[in-house]
Amino acid sequence: MMLSAAEVNEEEERIRQRVRQLPDDKRFVFFQRTEQQLKDPDTYATLNYLFVAGLHHFYLGNWVRGLINLSVFLAGLIMLFTPLFVLGILLILAISVVELFALLKSQVIVQAYNNAVMNRIYQEVVRDCKP
Repeated sequence: MMLSAAEVNEEEERIRQRVRQLPDDKRFVFFQRTEQQLKDPDTYATLNYLFVAGLHHFYLGNWVRGLINLSVFLAGLIMLFTPLFVLGILLILAISVVELFALLKSQVIVQAYNNAVMNRIYQEVVRDCKP
């Protein structure tokens, strides 16, 4: 899925407009919950940059993708010390190229994740608000 910064920004603004319409007590609950669950794009980018093995996916709760990345990276690393070292280099390069996208789009990826979190919390607050 190709994430558009404009679409992600528009979605965030729609969420913020809906939150502004909540009663004060519900808005307080919303902000209290989101503060605990929102993720930092810089942390995501740092985890991606420093160690390409998928730690940034774990940070956002994408365990399957993180495990796949970690497995491919470790397989490539192990192969460096075997007769398959060329394949190991290719695996490490391949995972690096694939994850370069995540590094370059880290702001948008985390903003989209945070939008999903805010949407979920908003729905919970609204649901709890109904008599």
